[in-house]
Amino acid sequence: MCEHHDHARRQTLKRLGTLGGAIGLAGLGIPAVASNTAPIGALMPGRGWMPASGAQCEGDGTPLQFMPKTAPDPDPLTDELVKYPKCPYCGMDRTEYHGSRHLVHYDDDLVDGTCSIHCLAISLMLNLDRGPRAIYAADFGSDQSIKPLVAVDGATYLIGSGLKGTMTTNSKVAFAERAAAEQAKTAEGGTLGDFDEALGQTHQDMAKDTAMIRKNRGERRRRMMQQEG
Repeated sequence: MCEHHDHARRQTLKRLGTLGGAIGLAGLGIPAVASNTAPIGALMPGRGWMPASGAQCEGDGTPLQFMPKTAPDPDPLTDELVKYPKCPYCGMDRTEYHGSRHLVHYDDDLVDGTCSIHCLAISLMLNLDRGPRAIYAADFGSDQSIKPLVAVDGATYLIGSGLKGTMTTNSKVAFAERAAAEQAKTAEGGTLGDFDEALGQTHQDMAKDTAMIRKNRGERRRRMMQQEG
């Protein structure tokens, strides 16, 4: 069972003053320059501040439940599909969905590799007590067999185009080069925006997309049960 960490809490409160701008849009997502401060940890109701060092706590439903489960990784882009093969929020294969995948590297070196900006938004919401050191998205304009990751602060997103979305009916794909995004817009429609605009649209779409995903998964379960029966 986890114990109350008063010392960690005091140190965290000292650091909060220097981290006020570390998390972007509504405290969710703009990439931040890495600070030299120690990991923030998470506030556990009734238990106090817990250090973000991979600590485990009995029971589910606490902030520690939602922290990335892999070990801290200072170099997440090396072999990232080997280290982060599945999206932790939906279980989808990130190699199969390499064209929409994202990755967030938090300031304590914990990493979430997701299938899409939809699941990235979930990670950012659940990890409010840590700032993103960097966020990456697949360059949809690349012709490589596995589209490379690029920093989102330099990417252009095509939002609401005819391109198929991942975990959403309202497609949002990133391009390293604005010219490639403009070319895709001419062919597929949609609007161009930056990461903040794509993330904001993701939040607006979240309720409808979640209902769609729940319905689809429910139907899949029913079909599997019928086949087994």
